[in-house]
Amino acid sequence: MENDSIKLRLATVQDIPVLEHWDKQEHVIAAGGDDDVWDWPEEVSRDVFWQELLIAELEGRPIGMVQIIDPYHEESHYWGACPENLRAIDIWIGEAKDLGKGYGSEMMKLALLRCIEDEKVTAVLIDPLESNTDAIRFYERLGFEFVENRQFEDDDCCVYQITRQRIIANWG
Repeated sequence: MENDSIKLRLATVQDIPVLEHWDKQEHVIAAGGDDDVWDWPEEVSRDVFWQELLIAELEGRPIGMVQIIDPYHEESHYWGACPENLRAIDIWIGEAKDLGKGYGSEMMKLALLRCIEDEKVTAVLIDPLESNTDAIRFYERLGFEFVENRQFEDDDCCVYQITRQRIIANWG
């Protein structure tokens, strides 16, 4: 389902209460892994060139979050040694009632197109938990290809990527 009424906008301090609420939702906790704790007041107020925190809205109602980072420049080096010109995305739907309605697909399409607005970007990475088979199927349906199994901190993850050419072929 495509939904042209979904928009992405930069997160603001006014979004902190809803982000903190979403962090307590069972499906968000299950998808995030053991070490996925966000300090939303800190994150939302930061202004760094290598990260965008975006709120997905459906007809003005916040429904999800998208984080886009440049893994080469990201300060914690979470992704390890990466070549330049990649992006990495985290995405989630905030409320369980909004799952399974195609919103995640539309959010991801918008995020991917946003990533390749920079003509240097060659591919986009994601890292779902190995145990999150629903997310893995979702990413594979969108055209992401498996790269490797990898441990990030205490989490066993699957690294996937989608190339710029595939993004353009699918949605460009």
